[in-house]
Amino acid sequence: QVQLVESGGGLVQAGGSLRLSCAASRSTFTIYTMGWYRQAPGKQRELVARITRGGRTTYADSVQGRFTISRDNAKNTVYLEMNSLKPEDTAVYYCNADLGAVVPRDYWGQGTQVTVSS
Repeated sequence: QVQLVESGGGLVQAGGSLRLSCAASRSTFTIYTMGWYRQAPGKQRELVARITRGGRTTYADSVQGRFTISRDNAKNTVYLEMNSLKPEDTAVYYCNADLGAVVPRDYWGQGTQVTVSS
């Protein structure tokens, strides 16, 4: 079991930046994979970025080169640096933790709203 709390969302203008944080209730070192997902109104939840325990990262094509996911094990926190934001990035962003190395065991935060104005 792990509790996840997202923060850092808000309203920004296109081209601006935000830094999202996800605080976990257990050491991120023990979490197999952590990631950020987002869901825009009327759309399915989609993967934005994820990072494994070993530091391997994966990004959606739509954010490649603009977003960076990182993990600070000392603070039990993962981050999503969001740069060059576009209106299409507007969504609720959710933190995800997968505790399973073999069988997936997923946990989710409540989400944080990111709104990018034109």
